[in-house]
Amino acid sequence: MSKVTDKNRILSLRDQLNDANRAYYVDNDPAMADSEYDKMLRELDELEQANPDLDDPNSPTKRVGGEPIDGFINVAHRVPMLSIDNTYDFDDLRKWHERVEKGLSSDSLFDETEGASYICDPKIDGAAVSLRYENGNLTVALTRGSGETGDDITAQVRAIRAIPLQLKGKDLPEVLEIRGEIFMPNAEFKRINKQREIEGDALFKNARNATTGSLKSLDPNVVAKRRLRFVAHGRGEIEGMDKVDSYWDFLKYIKSLGVPTSSNTEKCDTIEDVIQAIEGFRDKRSELGYGVDGMVVRVDQFQQQDQLGATNKAPRWCIAFKYPAEQGTTILESVQWQVGKNGTLTPRATMKPISLAGTTVQHATLHNIQEIMRKDIRIGDTVIIEKAGEIIPQVISPVIDKRTGKEKRIAAPKQCPDCKGAVEKEGPKLYCVNPECPAQFREKLKWFVGRGQMDIDGLGEKLVDQLVDAGLVKHFADIFALKRDELLSLERMAEKSADNLLKAIEDAKARGLARVLAGLGIRQIGTSASKALAKNFTNAQMLLDATQEQFEELPDFGSITAHTLHTYLNSKAGREMFRLLAKCGVVLESTTSRSDTSTSESVFSGKTIVLTGTLQNFSRNDLAEKLEELGATVTGSVSKNTDLLIAGENAGSKLDKATSLGIEIWDEEKLIEALK
Repeated sequence: MSKVTDKNRILSLRDQLNDANRAYYVDNDPAMADSEYDKMLRELDELEQANPDLDDPNSPTKRVGGEPIDGFINVAHRVPMLSIDNTYDFDDLRKWHERVEKGLSSDSLFDETEGASYICDPKIDGAAVSLRYENGNLTVALTRGSGETGDDITAQVRAIRAIPLQLKGKDLPEVLEIRGEIFMPNAEFKRINKQREIEGDALFKNARNATTGSLKSLDPNVVAKRRLRFVAHGRGEIEGMDKVDSYWDFLKYIKSLGVPTSSNTEKCDTIEDVIQAIEGFRDKRSELGYGVDGMVVRVDQFQQQDQLGATNKAPRWCIAFKYPAEQGTTILESVQWQVGKNGTLTPRATMKPISLAGTTVQHATLHNIQEIMRKDIRIGDTVIIEKAGEIIPQVISPVIDKRTGKEKRIAAPKQCPDCKGAVEKEGPKLYCVNPECPAQFREKLKWFVGRGQMDIDGLGEKLVDQLVDAGLVKHFADIFALKRDELLSLERMAEKSADNLLKAIEDAKARGLARVLAGLGIRQIGTSASKALAKNFTNAQMLLDATQEQFEELPDFGSITAHTLHTYLNSKAGREMFRLLAKCGVVLESTTSRSDTSTSESVFSGKTIVLTGTLQNFSRNDLAEKLEELGATVTGSVSKNTDLLIAGENAGSKLDKATSLGIEIWDEEKLIEALK
């Protein structure tokens, strides 16, 4: 394509993708299939990479995430984000209305014959956030935090497709702070928890916790993958906005700018209309596809809100009516044990189906064997199930009075339900200790090839599934023996993609012992432990010959970690793992020991270094590894013990702190010179 043609296509794709986001999240009228959206996004990404001078920070491609951030910065809210008082009772709601009327009647501007009108909004179960737009561009996103200050989560919010990066319209306000709720749809919550269950990770208790956990991730890529949504429900600081007198009109205005608002908001003239709206919404909320635990009722007119004011904690012009949690009883019929990535055995209850909160409930997690014993839950028990804002129903307790004596205690399995391998108990959890357990392999493989481990570019989760399903990969080592014709036999695998993948696989062979250890998914052995092992045992044979006592002597290696590692390395499957990887040409030596540069001669030797900002010529992980090879210690926070800060573009609070402490600061150019 010509430069002009490329530019026109880039602009066209950006407009189409932004319009598709608006149609889906604002208008609730999807304009294209997900597959078509993804295809256009890939095309746009390729064109932007080929034309870096046409880069736009607000392009839809920027939503896929970016480099992990260093940490959260606490920022003051220009207008405090107050909490809202709750009520569960209609009589209390009427009393609140009386207080509103009384507060307004003292205002000489208040027309007592008109009274206050109210707006009822669904109270979505998510995480409150404040979005600051300056001249239509999203500049800062903050959590509620203490109400006075919140964490800066701008990097995370930019990865959420439901939130516009640019407002559409003319004469946009100089400053427009929109408050709202980020939340996770039920279907997405179930998908994530199913994946976590497979991988042996602790399940999120509810969608609210999952949302908060996502936003707390320092890696925006995590947020981008979790399909979070947003709905506006308030305002903060505003400058230069045409006069909008009411909340109802404010919602209409921001929706016209491309901001998602609720389609279930109702305007009510009297408090009895409010009660009717709350009653009418009670059953409807179960059909929404996301968690709602009540309705927020607020005075509509902004002038009246200002007159009523607020207490130290909450506005007087607003209150949340919360629906009581719904409970039911059913029979626990059986318990199945599911195997995750790290061998974690998670108990899953099957119950006699019961209708609860608008859905049919038949399954629930029992968390772990210790929780089962603590609650004394037995097969055949009548159990109390609760599902309030929870998507996963919770087994609250057994009904002891209904026991007949025929109930059976739930025993901890002695064998893995999938491979029949040995099971060990560690803390509250049970684990299958067979490293070749088929139930674990697929998920372990995805971890092994991922970023931070073997980092095989182009080998994502879907392709891993294809390779396993086709029988091409039955062992980690099979990845390194893949042939071009085997890859081309896979659906939608083009020649260029196959060649790029084979090159990435070849490059991955040289990652070194620490990366291999981190990728194998050995329990208790993460990135830090893998680096310590590779530093002290510089090749695989030394590692295999080591005793448990030698492992216990390493910093931060307790007896449990040492025992787990020693057991794995001395198992038949563990030794075979290393033999096959070596046969395929995978480097099983420490890259530190193989460095041509002596750490004693390095300018980085013995220094404590912090990395911050965006680096153009290095990934954060690769640079940290390189510096550690040269004798440095790389940490995540600046302190008086920091010797050197390496600052890339858009360096934030760490740069400020390093400057105030008088710490030496290098830019990327000086770093590159020192590494020569």
